[in-house]
Amino acid sequence: MRDYEVRDNTDNHRFELLVDGEPAGMAMYRHRGEDIVVVTHTEVKPAFRGQGIGNELAQRTLELIRVRGQKVVPVCPFFARYLEEHPEYDDVVVS
Repeated sequence: MRDYEVRDNTDNHRFELLVDGEPAGMAMYRHRGEDIVVVTHTEVKPAFRGQGIGNELAQRTLELIRVRGQKVVPVCPFFARYLEEHPEYDDVVVS
């Protein structure tokens, strides 16, 4: 079983997904005010592609945003598609 952790690298404006402690992917963002996170770009390192890492990154990032009481604007096409396929996150999407 793999260990997944998402962390907010505020200095570089990105959420980073660690897999077994190794950086595997990131979701770049910018803030619109204090409560809205605009996800602009998502990347998964080549060694981790095809393993569902993008989905883990999206899920864990959205959970963190929800816990913080923030909302998300999915400018990134991957994040937008993930949210279309996962209506359980409708409560955190800015409409």
